[in-house]
Amino acid sequence: MTDTTPDTAVTAENAENIPSAAPAAKPRVPKPDVFPVLEKLAALYPNLFGAVFLPLKRGIFQDLLEAHPEVFEREALKAALSMHTRSTRYLSAVAAGQQRHDLLGQAVEAMAPEHVHHAVLEVFRRRQGRVNEDLRPKLRARVAQAFEESGLSALAYAALVHSRDEAANAMLDEVLTEVEAQGAKNEALLRAFEASGQTVAVFADMYGMDPHAVTRMLERARPANT
Repeated sequence: MTDTTPDTAVTAENAENIPSAAPAAKPRVPKPDVFPVLEKLAALYPNLFGAVFLPLKRGIFQDLLEAHPEVFEREALKAALSMHTRSTRYLSAVAAGQQRHDLLGQAVEAMAPEHVHHAVLEVFRRRQGRVNEDLRPKLRARVAQAFEESGLSALAYAALVHSRDEAANAMLDEVLTEVEAQGAKNEALLRAFEASGQTVAVFADMYGMDPHAVTRMLERARPANT
């Protein structure tokens, strides 16, 4: 990081007290102009950096340098990729749980659950700052979905994604408790349904439930029992 602390003023009174061997102030290093680099990336790889962003494989920086040694300057490319991967459009693709892609546009690696989770939090944080609607219910639903898609236990997922944000951690713990409770209900419903020998429609009518809701609950319970 460039030091922005102002230098002590040199006057006739204190100049003679400055050691002659004092190091000179470090010159300011101009920040690379990333926009031309981003334009080159979009032109070379429109499927990755164009109108729709795709998550990038780890090591894409080195891949780009090796593929285009005469096109990209190292520091400018690093700065451009940093800006690109911090953008809301890119984080939205990560939050959606899309796989990571190589320069050929091929999916090569699953997105880590912790990357999905933290991208979900950051995207919702940014969106909440732009709207008057309370997005917390949607956030909770998306966190629950990310947890279920991870295939991890609640304990393992929490250990993986917990951060220094205590409010986010508290929300996560509540969501995981709710998901586990709902999962137990779904499994109990599945056992009752299988024991009844009835169709979904008849079974739902027996308990005064919506057949579509019963179908969804049974579908959610079955993967855990196969």
